[in-house]
Amino acid sequence: MDIRVLRYFLAVAHEENISAAAKILHVSQPTLSRQLKELEEELEVILFIRGNRKISLTEDGLYLVNQAKEIVAMIDKTASNIKKAEKIRGDIYIGGGESDGMRLIAKVAKELIANYPDVHVHLFSGNAEQLLEKLDNGLLDFGMIIGPIAKQKYSTLNLHTRDQWGVLMRKDCSLAKKTSIRASDIKNVPLITSNQTGVADKLSEWLNTNLDEYNIVGTYNLLYNASLLVEEHVGYALCLDKIINTTGGSELCFRPLMPELYEDIRLIWKRDKVLSKASTVFLEKLIEVTGNRDGGTENSAVSLI
Repeated sequence: MDIRVLRYFLAVAHEENISAAAKILHVSQPTLSRQLKELEEELEVILFIRGNRKISLTEDGLYLVNQAKEIVAMIDKTASNIKKAEKIRGDIYIGGGESDGMRLIAKVAKELIANYPDVHVHLFSGNAEQLLEKLDNGLLDFGMIIGPIAKQKYSTLNLHTRDQWGVLMRKDCSLAKKTSIRASDIKNVPLITSNQTGVADKLSEWLNTNLDEYNIVGTYNLLYNASLLVEEHVGYALCLDKIINTTGGSELCFRPLMPELYEDIRLIWKRDKVLSKASTVFLEKLIEVTGNRDGGTENSAVSLI
């Protein structure tokens, strides 16, 4: 399968019209049509439903679009880093969930870019499952992960920072008068919880009972959207601190759980991944900042492209 043909396929899928795609690609319409037909023959599937003015994707076509985007992105990223390997320059791809720990990543990125102006940092926000999938597919160099990780598959760097669990609520609610929240305080209130894997088990352990026994009225994967539900009196969000700004004129406040509950934050990368020079310099700076120079990493040896 030719990468050029995949780019053709993505252009047609985006434009939904072969003539329009041909103009963008600077190829003739017959040539483009022939390439797409040969792609379908190679894969032995129908990718397009061809109409008079518009073409649409079949189920197989939709699947190929998602796969082709990742393949093209990985090839472009690899080519960019190889071309720029003589100097400290290139692209660093970092994924992370919602966490104040990203502030440390941002500080290191600021210093790195100041020293090496040709380095570019690209952030991807997602849950743990999405980050691990992109790491495994080579689309991310690093992932910032909250909680435990499979150490046999990934190298890890302890960032020596933790996120604290608590409850996001309105400042005018009765629970806001408390300095901390115990399990009994939220037994009969509507709760909004994270839908990420492992969170229910973590909270159930803290509650000393199954989370399902509480009044769960909703779930979230992005806390900002959940905070809007809290503002609108839908419920109280069980979440990590410092993600939502509760200072100044905000209608919301955060109260920590008691007993206290924390999440450790780690940077991870694939054990067998060969890092670019830019990624290696970033990692070395992060090791220095976090005080891990003398062995704070697990299998942290890195290789240069």
